[in-house]
Amino acid sequence: MKNMYKIGFIGSGKMAGAIIKGLIKTSFAKPEELIATQAETEGIDEKSRELGIKIILDNKELAQNSEVIFIATKPNQAADVLEEIKPFITSDKLIASIAAGVTTEKLESHLPENTRVIRIMPNTPALVGEGMSGMVGGKHAKKEDLDYIYKLLSTIGKCIVVDDEAQIDIVTAISGSGPAFYYKVINEIARAGEKLGLDYEKALLLSIQTAIGSAKMALNREISMEELISNVATKGGCTRVGVDCMDKYNTEKLFYDVIKSTTEKACALGK
Repeated sequence: MKNMYKIGFIGSGKMAGAIIKGLIKTSFAKPEELIATQAETEGIDEKSRELGIKIILDNKELAQNSEVIFIATKPNQAADVLEEIKPFITSDKLIASIAAGVTTEKLESHLPENTRVIRIMPNTPALVGEGMSGMVGGKHAKKEDLDYIYKLLSTIGKCIVVDDEAQIDIVTAISGSGPAFYYKVINEIARAGEKLGLDYEKALLLSIQTAIGSAKMALNREISMEELISNVATKGGCTRVGVDCMDKYNTEKLFYDVIKSTTEKACALGK
């Protein structure tokens, strides 16, 4: 039987919603090619109107009628959902999971043998179209599967593919958890400005816009990050004093420890 829908989402929370909106906005898929489920009847009509697609309650119906199936549930619900839809997973279907910490091995263990699986680590800036996702293929995923999901995720930001699944834990630390780290840096720079006498909201705008502009320059750079720093932190200038202060407090070690501890926690959660 021909699949009725191109892409189905089991779970229609914020992250699934961000992906759905990105797919429609960029014309990657038409609204009628998408379907999603949610666990309860309450709010189903409002969610359908918000996303502009059909929302149902039956995961089995979705699995039976979708070519690509996104597992967008809470991590502790993923195994039960996969067991529920297992009888409807045929060789022509691709499973893509955004359930944090759930490995491809765990996903595959609840699915028919040789099922093509891709594990994805998205992040919350996908909600504003500036997401950063990392992904890895399972044992049976093909290059064309990875290419397809790469293009799909590019509708909500940028994406990288890793070859070693252990590296997804590093991705989790840098981009998955990273927004909180950047919010903290942005806020603490603003609070420093406030302590020195500037209105907090003005200081916060300065900090936010400077972060946006700096990020864009870094993304479009034709020189190294070190050269970008030295171009601003010229010898004898005020920026150089600030960078020297950062070096004095060894921010390189600070951020290494932050990413290392977060990576280790992500690894532990996946076991």
